[in-house]
Amino acid sequence: MTKFADIKGFVFDLDGVITDTSVLHGNAWHQLADSLGVSWSDDLANGLKGISRMDSLEMILKAGHKENDYSQDQKVALATQKNDNYVAEVNKMTPANILPGMKAFLDDLRDKGYQLSLASASKNAPRVLDKLQLADYFPQVVDPASLTHGKPDPEIYTKGAQLLSLDPAQCIGIEDAAAGVQAINAAGEVSLGIGDAHELAAADMVFADTASVTLENIAKRLG
Repeated sequence: MTKFADIKGFVFDLDGVITDTSVLHGNAWHQLADSLGVSWSDDLANGLKGISRMDSLEMILKAGHKENDYSQDQKVALATQKNDNYVAEVNKMTPANILPGMKAFLDDLRDKGYQLSLASASKNAPRVLDKLQLADYFPQVVDPASLTHGKPDPEIYTKGAQLLSLDPAQCIGIEDAAAGVQAINAAGEVSLGIGDAHELAAADMVFADTASVTLENIAKRLG
């Protein structure tokens, strides 16, 4: 088992770890549904979590009994409209959107000389970091376009360690989703999960929320 003293780098997921963009995705879909005359509901909002853009669009159209009203090209245009809505939401982000405790954790890591990389599948990740004023903390960002496999495949976390020129065993990967934890484990890194302990049971350590993630607490868990 890796000891705390062996850790040299941290590989971060973005959504649910540093900030919560799922709210912004929800807002962007809500705007599209309104423009299509589809009534929005909590059930619909929850159903869209974690599924692809086109599948989300189909779900919204079905909810409004409009699944047969649009050609494939029109559906692609609607999905693009949603992404434009999302980018507009991202552009409104500020450092106030950083999750509790994360800025202090990043400052501590940087002060103590740890290397950091970002392993997010989102093509908008650099823009999000910029708006949160955290781009300087992450000189190394995995380019999603360079990946052939999504999580739970380890590829994104393997690349996150490679960008730091570190052995995976010298890195802690940080995730809020079970598929992400699987990816970290498969990459041979120490996995830190944020969220429900039952859901993230495969992680080497789990913290209930971002505010609990500190170097001191990690050191206690790793020994």
